[in-house]
This record gives sequence, C-alpha cells and structure tokens, in this order.
Amino acid sequence: MAYDESTAIRVRQVLAGQPGLVEKQMMGGLCFMVRGGMCCSVSGKGGLLVRVEPASYATTLREPHVQPMKMGKRVMSGFVRVAPEGYRTTEELRAWVLRGVAGVVSRPATTRRRPRRKGRAGQ
Repeated sequence: MAYDESTAIRVRQVLAGQPGLVEKQMMGGLCFMVRGGMCCSVSGKGGLLVRVEPASYATTLREPHVQPMKMGKRVMSGFVRVAPEGYRTTEELRAWVLRGVAGVVSRPATTRRRPRRKGRAGQ
C-alpha cells in the first residue's frame, strides 16, 4: 500500500526549513528524519507514525485517535500511530509533527556504528 502523498506534502510544509531534514522511504511509508532520527512517517498502512518523548508516551496513548505503533506483533515503544482523524486540520498536523521533532531532540545523541568488514569474522 502506498503512503498518502497529500499528507506527505502537508508534513513537508510543516518541516520546511528544519535543519538536517531527510526523507527516506522506509517501513512501507515515507519517513521524515531530523538530526538522524525519525520524527514521523506517513505510513503506507494509513495514518501518521510519530515519535513521542518517553516521559509522555503513556499519556499520549490515551489521546483520541492514537494507538501504539506495531510492527508485526511487536509494539514499538516511543512511537504512536495517529489516525487521519487526529490530524485533519493544519494545526493538528503541525502539533503532531512538532511533537515528533521534540521526541527526536529529547533523545541523547548517538554515534553511528561502522559497518563490519567482510572476511574478518572470528579473527
């Protein structure tokens, strides 16, 4: 299933000018990365996936139109799925996307792992 291009355009408008913004097609949708971390994604399964700050994860799940983000049978803590009814207006979408940015910014910086070299296993 393809992601909703009109929602992707709206997310781009909210994130316009955000330093370090990268878009990647991942997980059947279009992910928006800020500072190397996914802040939100327009899901191919419908809705918007949003990173939330760990301290507010439990309370966010109690908000209307919000469910835990699941990949297969696994619940991805730190992310929620927001149904389209939860971001119909520009203000609602902006609030969710900016929560995603705040969720990325609140995370400690990580260093990238260097890829393993082939042929060096067991040495």
